[in-house]
This record gives sequence, C-alpha cells and structure tokens, in this order.
Amino acid sequence: MLQSEWKNLTITTEFLLLGFGDFQHPPILLFILFLAIYTLTMAGNILITFLVMIDHHLHTPMYLFLGNLSCLETCYTSTILPRMLASFLTENKTLPVHGCLVQLWLAASLAASECYLLSAMSYDRYVAICKPLYYANIMNKKVCFQLMAASWLCGFAENTILIIFISELTFCGHNVIEHFFCDFLPLLQLSCTDTHKAQLALTILASICTLPAFILTITSYVYIILAILRIPSSRGRQKAFSTCSSHLVVVSIFYGTIIIVYVLPRTELLKELNRVFSVFYTVLTPLVNPLIYSLRNKEVKEAWRRTVSKCKSQQAVNAM
Repeated sequence: MLQSEWKNLTITTEFLLLGFGDFQHPPILLFILFLAIYTLTMAGNILITFLVMIDHHLHTPMYLFLGNLSCLETCYTSTILPRMLASFLTENKTLPVHGCLVQLWLAASLAASECYLLSAMSYDRYVAICKPLYYANIMNKKVCFQLMAASWLCGFAENTILIIFISELTFCGHNVIEHFFCDFLPLLQLSCTDTHKAQLALTILASICTLPAFILTITSYVYIILAILRIPSSRGRQKAFSTCSSHLVVVSIFYGTIIIVYVLPRTELLKELNRVFSVFYTVLTPLVNPLIYSLRNKEVKEAWRRTVSKCKSQQAVNAM
C-alpha cells in the first residue's frame, strides 16, 4: 500500500486473535481439550526437569539434555496455551500490539532453540551408540552445557533480529489474526507497509534454523539405525528400533511442520492449513516429548521411585 493511502487509515493498537473461532465447536469443549493438554504437558515436563535436577544418577549428558528440553517445553507451552485458554472462557480475543510482539518473540525463540537442542540430542545419541569408546571424551558435561547454552542463545538471537524487522512495520486497518497465537506470517499480512525485507529475513533465518539442524538430526539417526542393524540379538534390535523410531517420528513431525509453515513457498493451500500444522509443533510435540524421550525410560522410572521413597522416609521421620 502506498504511503499516501495508509496514512488515512487508523493505526492498529491491538490485534484480534481469531483462534479456532471459525471452527464449528463450542468454546467450552475446546477449553476442556486444551486445558487437559496443557495440564499433562506441564506435569510431564516439570516432573522430568525436577527429577533431573535432584537425582545425581541422572546428571549425565543424555539426561541433562532431556531435562533442558523439558524446561524449554514448559516455557514454550506457557507462552501460547494460557492466553488461548483465557480467550475460550472470557471470549476476549484482543491482544495489544506490544503484547503480540512479545508472545511472537518468546514462542519463535523457544521453537528455534528446540530445533538446535534436538539436533544436539541426536548427535549425543549418535556418539553414544556409534562411538561408545570416545563418548566420555567427546560428550563431557562441559560440552553438554555449551551445546545447551548455544541452543538457547542462537534461538533468541535469531528471533531478536526478526522482531526488529517486524517492529519497524506499521499495522493499520484490518487487525484480525486468523491464528491462535501471534505468528510471523499472519502479522506480515496485516502490515500496510512494505514487508519484503521482513519476509526475506524470515525465510533466510528460518532456513538457517531448521534445515541444517534437521539434516544433522536425520543423518545422526541414519547412522544410529545402521549401528542397530549390526546388533546380533534380535530382541536388542527390536527394543532399539522401537525407541529410535518413536524419537524419529516426533522429531520429523516437529521439524517437518515448521519447515512447511516457514520455509516452503506460500501457496493458498498452505495458508489454509497453517493453523493445523502449527498445532503439531506448538501443542502436540511438547505433550508427547516427555513420554517419548523420558517417562518410558527405565532410569527415569528408577529416579521417580527413589524420590518417592525419600519423600516417604522424610514424612515418617517428621511424624516421629
């Protein structure tokens, strides 16, 4: 839109998040569904984070990565679902422009951090399975903490750059976001100033964030699968494949939906399915990650039993 045209329009001070308002479902049913998802997600991820923190048996690179992932998922889910749940109850779907930008920055930064963290975790498993003799030297605690810190820093740094581009745009006239949270593409569609620089920055940084991490993750799992095939025991191969395949499915869904939304060309069909794909990486993966990565793990179960036993022993001592 030309500058002379948008000057006559009212500058937008708040956005209206449509959410799932055009779906033919009563709000109370959606509220119950997403409240259950949010409760289970928070319970699972907080439990894993807590166990990794207090149980010294879990202070190994693999479990430190898992605890960090659970902490990240807790933050990630909390940037989106509480606001959406409130809108179901109060039917107040408005959000100030600055509030929208803050939600966008947090959600996008945490999603990018998760991309890097998942690739680091896949590399950790590759070293553990394919190079077990060198594992202690390659993946020591110092390297583990450096990879975790780099994942968070890179995720937030990239999206801080994107937010700077977005904050320079002017929004006026139409203020309805056809999404359940503030996202880059719906915001760009509402701008009445030129968005080419912001779109180019989004495509470049999204590609840098997702594609190399996805390739590293897939490559690591390919080598892991080849190593599993060399296991002589059929029972051992079956157990390893069960774990590996479940990890790979969740990782593929997470990376795949992000790549579809942010990297692939913007077709009309993808625009219509944007919200559906977004549900996978914002809502479903934080829900299933604790189950897939940790809660089925024998050592995590043992850590939970030890924690419960300590609590019972402490209660017995206090009752005496």
